[in-house]
Amino acid sequence: LSRPRPLPYHLPVTTNRNIFAIAGPTASGKTALAVELALRLGDAEIVNFDSVQVYDKIEIATAKPTAEEMKGVPHHLIGYIHPSTNCTAADWAQDATEKIHEIESRGKSVILVGGTGFYLRTLRQPLFEGPSTDPEIRNRLLELKDEKGAEHLHLTLMRLDAKAAEGIPPADFIRTTRALEVYFQTGKRISEVRVERGPVPEFSERMRLIVLDPPRDVLYQRINTRAAAHFANGLVEEVRALLKDGIPESSNALGAHGYRRACEYLRGERTLESAMERTQQNVRNYAKRQITWFKKENPDLWIRGFGDSHDSQNELFEWIGSIKTPKT
Repeated sequence: LSRPRPLPYHLPVTTNRNIFAIAGPTASGKTALAVELALRLGDAEIVNFDSVQVYDKIEIATAKPTAEEMKGVPHHLIGYIHPSTNCTAADWAQDATEKIHEIESRGKSVILVGGTGFYLRTLRQPLFEGPSTDPEIRNRLLELKDEKGAEHLHLTLMRLDAKAAEGIPPADFIRTTRALEVYFQTGKRISEVRVERGPVPEFSERMRLIVLDPPRDVLYQRINTRAAAHFANGLVEEVRALLKDGIPESSNALGAHGYRRACEYLRGERTLESAMERTQQNVRNYAKRQITWFKKENPDLWIRGFGDSHDSQNELFEWIGSIKTPKT
């Protein structure tokens, strides 16, 4: 299902504060860095831009921050979407825009944190208003993926919209599917209609992007350990319960790393060990793509360390002390 789109509202912006966006690959310590920054600023609230953390009931493999990790700092846009509803980048960007306005209207600072680069880009450069998901088309594409693989769908997109396909990894089923849905529902190529963008939000000029890029070997160790812990801590049982509650495998929520492999295990297509190992490989590859993506976003600060490191935190604090406040 697609989420109903409420009419946007716009509160007057009366601040010239920087909005810090902390990004980086999975398991790089983004939340820890964002929380420490919020505590240092003293009046900041955090807005999530992780495309899996937005879903309710999807817990074990999402790295949602615990109350202890939040350290009393308010967090927003976490666990607020039902997992049967597909939250698009445009949906999230609208919610984030309204949340940023609401936080700033209370005189507070905003820190964005997450690893979904497409969400952040959509917030800074709004997308066109695409069509709602057609369940019949989505289910047919899912069947094709199960029969022939995600790469087959990517080859289909390459034939229909080569420009769009060039910017999407062959294994990225969600973005490939969305591009195909737009084509089949409207007859237009998504690469052509993307130019029909909405207005750039005022606060885009005040956003400062900080990207974590820790040592790759240590990052991969963290990823492997985290993925193994997810399976050991009940990921398969969580997925089984979600499917029993009627959450479709075609949902974006169950398309996330780990959840896809757990579904394959429950269908008898993998052993549990294979599901875990494939998840580890998938997430390592995803981390590579995240780093490549954020390099292209021209970050204001590139930190070669983990966010839970005091050195990384001090580097961020020193940099913030040296930059200027945006002009009103």
